Amino acid sequence: MKKIYSLTFLTLFCAISAFSQQMVFQKGEIIGNLSITDSTENTYSIYLPKAFSMDKEWPLLMVFDVEGNEEKALSMFMLAAEQEGYVLAAPKLLDTVSLTKNMMVSTRAIQKIASLFPIKRERVYAAGEGEAAQFANLMPVLVQGVNGVISINASLTNRELMNTKNPFHFVGIVNKENYNYPFLLTDAKLLDRYKFSNQVLLYDGTGMWPSASYIQKGMQLFTLDAMGRNWISKDSGYIEKAYQEDLEKVDQLKEIGDLLWAEQYMTEMMSIYGALKNMDSLRSEQKDLRRDKSFKVMKRAENAAFLKESMLREDYQYYMEDDVYTHNFNNLGWWNYQMDELDKFISGSKPFEKQMGHRLKGYVNALAEDNINIISSEEVIDEDALAFLYMLKTILEPDNHEFYLNTISLSAKNDDFGTSLFYLEELLKTGFKDKEKLYSLEDTALLRITPEFNELVSKYLEDARYDIKIEENRP
Repeated sequence: MKKIYSLTFLTLFCAISAFSQQMVFQKGEIIGNLSITDSTENTYSIYLPKAFSMDKEWPLLMVFDVEGNEEKALSMFMLAAEQEGYVLAAPKLLDTVSLTKNMMVSTRAIQKIASLFPIKRERVYAAGEGEAAQFANLMPVLVQGVNGVISINASLTNRELMNTKNPFHFVGIVNKENYNYPFLLTDAKLLDRYKFSNQVLLYDGTGMWPSASYIQKGMQLFTLDAMGRNWISKDSGYIEKAYQEDLEKVDQLKEIGDLLWAEQYMTEMMSIYGALKNMDSLRSEQKDLRRDKSFKVMKRAENAAFLKESMLREDYQYYMEDDVYTHNFNNLGWWNYQMDELDKFISGSKPFEKQMGHRLKGYVNALAEDNINIISSEEVIDEDALAFLYMLKTILEPDNHEFYLNTISLSAKNDDFGTSLFYLEELLKTGFKDKEKLYSLEDTALLRITPEFNELVSKYLEDARYDIKIEENRP
């Protein structure tokens, strides 16, 4: 057979259903819509790094997205996969199907990939962001052979399912303004007690996704852990380079005065490098930092914010459950007041309370969305509870048009045109311009032909679709 050496293409020959079929995979690009089995429509996408070859075993990182955007999710990991030498794959999952079915699809995808490519058996990992990370967290618990997870902005999904006889490596990536931050710190303590390898990486910014450098660090931690466990040979140059980069990170954090982050980063370094090199020097440096007066002041301030946050979270959870159950529309004013109070924390001068304010806003939003999902999935939907939650979401996310539209539609369905018109004007005040969407909104056929509806549209969007005049009866 003629050998073709190429940096961009890899040709594989594999037997499928008793006959040979040539499969061509392009390296350095995402290949989508690959069939997992001949008998199903389940598909997956894959990314092979440009340096990929069949001559050695590779780690596999399964990337998850539960909204059908698996190729977009894969793209967030591509640069890191190139740097760290990982094969990436993502099965097509949907949040409309059961957890069991999605788990079965994921397991079959791993088996399929392992049958095609030289995957290192001990080095299969999972990753995801947000809701997808919650799914990824379950992979090493429920699927044998998945030995680690990168969980972005999500805490452990189900602590009760964890088995100390089936340990895995947990890497959490989160920023301090995300409501999952305190929960991930609690998870780290639990995993330490179970003697599971774990690190929590903190990233700057408020976006859902961290920069590629943090994702690369997560993969790097898996590689260093594999060296410590002798799953792969130790590379002293790789270890030292990574260690020096981490020392530089600690120095940078000290220079900007973030002593808490510097101390936390040292803890993560010792957990990963402890099996690879002597850590006495770093341990001594950490002890000195903990004695620093500025560090102690910051630690007390952060703990005080955590305590206040914990109490407020309990209040929010209690009142939301009660308001949803009792359809307490009168309490929307209280929720509006609470959001104003959180805004005061966010705009204040105390850094830990600013972070707390952001986290609590995220927590209340997530709580409301969870309740919406639960009620919407019930066989008999409690429309009053749903209406309350839609109205609450317009307070929590005043620039999100979806919940104004939902409120208008649901109120009109129940002939409550007064509420519909109120939220229509509130929507238009935000700068909403999509006239076509307004005139095609579900359950608003009667509302749309009222003079009041069209007057509001004319006021904010100039021309209304209907020009309705009502003439008085004349004798």
